[in-house]
Amino acid sequence: MCLVGITATLFDVNMTTAPSQQAHPAGSLSRWRERRRERLRLARQDRLAAQLAELHHIQTLIADARTLVASGWVQDGWFAYRDERGQQHIVRGMNLHGMADRPVTGACLVGAIAHAGGGLAALRTAPVQGALDVTWRTLYRDQHEPGHWCPVPTVRTNHVRDLTRWNDDPGRLLDEVTALLHTAEQTAAAEIARLRA
Repeated sequence: MCLVGITATLFDVNMTTAPSQQAHPAGSLSRWRERRRERLRLARQDRLAAQLAELHHIQTLIADARTLVASGWVQDGWFAYRDERGQQHIVRGMNLHGMADRPVTGACLVGAIAHAGGGLAALRTAPVQGALDVTWRTLYRDQHEPGHWCPVPTVRTNHVRDLTRWNDDPGRLLDEVTALLHTAEQTAAAEIARLRA
């Protein structure tokens, strides 16, 4: 008799505590929704702040690259430096080791962006890649056209090749390179303004 009573009691308890039939206090569900909305709002705000910080960093890198190019622009090489005797050398892919710890006195378009971001070791970092993306987009797309800020590696490699080819064109002038970098700064500023709106 005891077992039947316990089984009946367990059966009744299981029937009355089924999750779909539990009553929620009216306030707890609305508080949960409000907390969830607030967490989502804060997450969006954090993402926006991170994007704005990255764009400000990119804008600064491009400005620094423009300053370097204006002081010494290089074609058909990455960087320029002066040795102990004051002789200027152009650094290409094959003689990068010759530049070891020497101050950079000039750079090509891509080299200037890489140097502004910390040198060739920083070439694959997000800020340098972002600055290259903004510069490429400024040259080959409408400045106000939304773009892909993180192209796949093969596309990004092609963009770097495009920028290098553009820089090394025999008819290219220093003023065109500095103007491109100035416009790329403005492109980053326009994106910052768009995100803030």
